[in-house]
Amino acid sequence: MARTVPFEDCEVVNETELAICVDIPEFDEEIWIPKSVVDDDSEVWEGGQKGRLVVQEWFAKKESMI
Repeated sequence: MARTVPFEDCEVVNETELAICVDIPEFDEEIWIPKSVVDDDSEVWEGGQKGRLVVQEWFAKKESMI
């Protein structure tokens, strides 16, 4: 089972077929995240949704999110 990292109070502001653009309060800019790294426990995964974003830990580290 892959390790995951949660981010609270996020909002999906844009999306494509393969990725979502997320406004994460603790960062100064919106971040594009591949849908393939969004965990099933995430509350947000498509445009217009607000809530908890859960991504795979390796991706969060690669993008300096943690």
